[in-house]
Amino acid sequence: MAILSRETIRASQTLTALRTPRILTREFLAGLVVAIALIPEAIAFSIIAGVDPRLGLFSSFIMAVSIAFLGGRPAMITAATGAIALVIAPVARGYGTDYLIATVILGGLIQIVMALAGVAKLMRFIPRSVMVGFVNSLAILIFTSQLPYLFGVPWEVYPLVAVGLLVMVGFPRLTTVVPAPLVAVVVVSVVMVLFAMAVPTVGDEGELPQSLPELLIPNVPFTLETLAIILPFALGMAVVGLLESLLTAKLVDDITDTPSRKTREAWGQGVANVLSGAFGGMGGCAMIGQTMISVKASGARTRLSTFFAGVLLLVLVLVFGDLVAAIPMAALVAVMIMVAVGTFDWHSVRLNTLKRMPKSETTVMLATVVAVVWTHNLAIGVVLGVVVAMVLFARRVAHLATVTRRVVAAPDGSLTAFYTVNGELFFASSNDLTTQFEYTADPSTVVIDLSNSHVWDASTVAALDAITTKYARFGKSVEIIDMNEATHALHARLSGHLGDGH
Repeated sequence: MAILSRETIRASQTLTALRTPRILTREFLAGLVVAIALIPEAIAFSIIAGVDPRLGLFSSFIMAVSIAFLGGRPAMITAATGAIALVIAPVARGYGTDYLIATVILGGLIQIVMALAGVAKLMRFIPRSVMVGFVNSLAILIFTSQLPYLFGVPWEVYPLVAVGLLVMVGFPRLTTVVPAPLVAVVVVSVVMVLFAMAVPTVGDEGELPQSLPELLIPNVPFTLETLAIILPFALGMAVVGLLESLLTAKLVDDITDTPSRKTREAWGQGVANVLSGAFGGMGGCAMIGQTMISVKASGARTRLSTFFAGVLLLVLVLVFGDLVAAIPMAALVAVMIMVAVGTFDWHSVRLNTLKRMPKSETTVMLATVVAVVWTHNLAIGVVLGVVVAMVLFARRVAHLATVTRRVVAAPDGSLTAFYTVNGELFFASSNDLTTQFEYTADPSTVVIDLSNSHVWDASTVAALDAITTKYARFGKSVEIIDMNEATHALHARLSGHLGDGH
């Protein structure tokens, strides 16, 4: 039986979608909903970055279309994002748009290098509790990002949002052929027109472009001084973009029960950012909110939905710009609120779950949520969550290493103290190792048995050296026995070369 690769299977799924009107319609409508929702967000992120709204819209178009071919996670949406906008905003404010574009191109190149270096494989070290915190914090950020559209607005906005929410909840019970978010946008827009409501619209967010993006080279001096200016921001953009994209890809993997190629996704993101910068875009990464609209709310499963989102975004702003500009923001607010509700892992905060879950797991989840919501930076939150998880894990396993002592008398009457060490020995557990020996009370011969333990780092070798040195001060000899092969090799290489044993 022939074994097909993942890409062969996915290519087959795309071809099947193209040949099946029902699936093709689903993917097209999912892309349409995402394209409509992308417009105000791309404009808003452009404002955050301090650039013309066209840069955000062009970036979203180029990145969505390119990642549809290059990415490793089908149906995931990549476009201009707030996370990237926050990282590169100081460049636009301090040095101008050309330097920002150069930063985006360099950031994309760094992502390609990081992908080839295997950075995507580090995803396996992110604990589940951090992933849960990531998901919950994203849901909170998605919801709170809609609050500006709910305060200081005409009262008509509230019934329109309510109508949108009712459609989002009720329509899927009738049929799932047409995505509920698209129906909600249409219904709310019609209600606004019928009742002549004067409410904020997409057009109020910024001017839509009138022409296609053009290939350009940033007008910056190609010098080390320029590199010194843009490199820190480009590196920050690369790390934040990859982290958010790979975490979103993992989330979609879980939702769809299908694997993705993280390394391909990583370099695909890099190439997409290079192309975005080359056409005057502001760069971006995977968008959790739009991805949830595509995958969860609209049921998209192939690359076609991402491709349609990019193409339809450009068509909407260039051909149907006046129509799109008239869409009430209340409709998109309703869609995003439902996305936030659907994204949040409600099971993780149930009382029964919190009672069963170890306190350390809950602490990691809460630390991730608080950090992300406080800083509005996903990378900071996830890194902090991983650090907290590492510290708590180290504390937990540090107490698993034990030392037992017995004194044995030989036939000639001489005494030997035997110490048996059990457990994993590393920097956390070996710190207390030196305190568990009776240096003054032990006989002149001491044997340390490591048959039930493993030495992982230099800290433990240094601790063993300190124990041997301390016994030597009392004129006593120490023999370390039954080390496994890896422990023996590490101990032989480092013992006696880490200091004076103090």
